[in-house]
Amino acid sequence: MSHAMCNPAMVSRSVLGSQTSSKSVTETMSGSHEFVIKGYSLTKGMGIGKYIVSETFIVGGFQWAIYFFPDGRDPKDNAAYVSVFVALQSKSTNVRALFDLTLLDLCKKGEHKVHSHFSHSLTIGPYTLINHGSMWGYTRFFKRRHLETSIFLKDDCLKINCTIAVLVSSIDSSQLNTIQVPESDIGEHFGMLLEDEESFDVTFSALLHFVYRDTLLEDEELFMLDSSFFPSLSESFIAKLLAAGEKYGLPRLMLMCESILCKDISVDSVAYIFALADRYCATHLKSMCQKFSAENFDGEFPCLTFKPNSTFEFIANYFLASVMHSDG
Repeated sequence: MSHAMCNPAMVSRSVLGSQTSSKSVTETMSGSHEFVIKGYSLTKGMGIGKYIVSETFIVGGFQWAIYFFPDGRDPKDNAAYVSVFVALQSKSTNVRALFDLTLLDLCKKGEHKVHSHFSHSLTIGPYTLINHGSMWGYTRFFKRRHLETSIFLKDDCLKINCTIAVLVSSIDSSQLNTIQVPESDIGEHFGMLLEDEESFDVTFSALLHFVYRDTLLEDEELFMLDSSFFPSLSESFIAKLLAAGEKYGLPRLMLMCESILCKDISVDSVAYIFALADRYCATHLKSMCQKFSAENFDGEFPCLTFKPNSTFEFIANYFLASVMHSDG
């Protein structure tokens, strides 16, 4: 007849309250496209607001294209400037990005003409293209008469490089769906053990020995029990080591202690050992005590002595009563 009587106070754990967190992450997905314009002179005079356009390219999952206006985009400039823009070709809305439009030095002197949004990102922030066809660029990208005598025009050819960094924002919710882990309190328990001068030297050294070596101390005297000590079994070294194993969640250490205590089960000790096993949820040891009682008791029990009002007294008496009930 099995009854679970683990004291809740002995197995309680300090668990953190429900606590979740999330993190907003904004990153960029970058890419570049080079647009080569051959026969520049043949594009002059096509008209203000008229353009030639690159092939569509993809950056950050969106389609883009470079627009070159040989006679400029704004009638007020009277075709004095060339205009260059990059346009959103996808049917998307509110795409935020950083841009860089560079007229490449074809004479390979490394003197490129750069119009960059990246260098101003902290002051003006990314640019938002609200829908398909939205553009970013410069109406007065380069004065035409300067362009036509520059290092950027060679063999009637121009090269424009466009770099785009699309902003992608997301919520990192990796911590939202996790099993809450109890806050570590092993330091507190070890601290209490340190303050217990009577048990520290042996119990704490034995616990560390098990943690580091996975074995018990090789000192048989520490584990010996005699009949006169049964009423104070909870104060024995093996009992304290069993308690430590239960408190710190070391099932192998508990089984080692249970194995040692199991060898001392007798008519005189069974009730005391049962009480100890129940107190620290040593299920294997409890079962052995119950099996022993069923095989050896026939209605008569040894006289038990306990400390006044001890928990052991209550559990042991309960054990004897349950055995007597099963025999009856």
